[in-house]
Amino acid sequence: MAQKVFLLADDDRDDTEMFCEALTGIDNSIICHCATDGRGALRKLDELAEKPQLIFLDVNMPVMNGWQCLKLLKEDELYKHIPVIIVSTSSNQRELDIAAELGALCYFTKPNDFNELTKVLQVVAESLGVGLENALQNLQAGGSQFVFAFTNGNK
Repeated sequence: MAQKVFLLADDDRDDTEMFCEALTGIDNSIICHCATDGRGALRKLDELAEKPQLIFLDVNMPVMNGWQCLKLLKEDELYKHIPVIIVSTSSNQRELDIAAELGALCYFTKPNDFNELTKVLQVVAESLGVGLENALQNLQAGGSQFVFAFTNGNK
């Protein structure tokens, strides 16, 4: 099985630990690189020999927020092909619209429940590549209150 590499940018240590623990429980061969802000995520991308197949960006971070980072990622020829999932504690429609407009694949509200997080991340991990967009749309259609998928989000 091919190795799966993710990048998570989130300044909340508890959320980051829960996210990484969920990924390890799904598949202990998943590598998740972490940064605490958008600038750190961009720096990490430049340093990595193997680029991630998926990037998770928290909206509210110091130094450089998720919106600023997403905009820069989608303008960069090296990184614009990497799907980005925006994560936030809010499901505000304005934020959903911004995420779609800036080219995110999906908007994911952080569940407080570890099992709910694991369910979503398992679908994501199993569907990396061409099937990811459909898998996210199926999660949303299936009633997930945490996943808001966009059509053709990976611009």
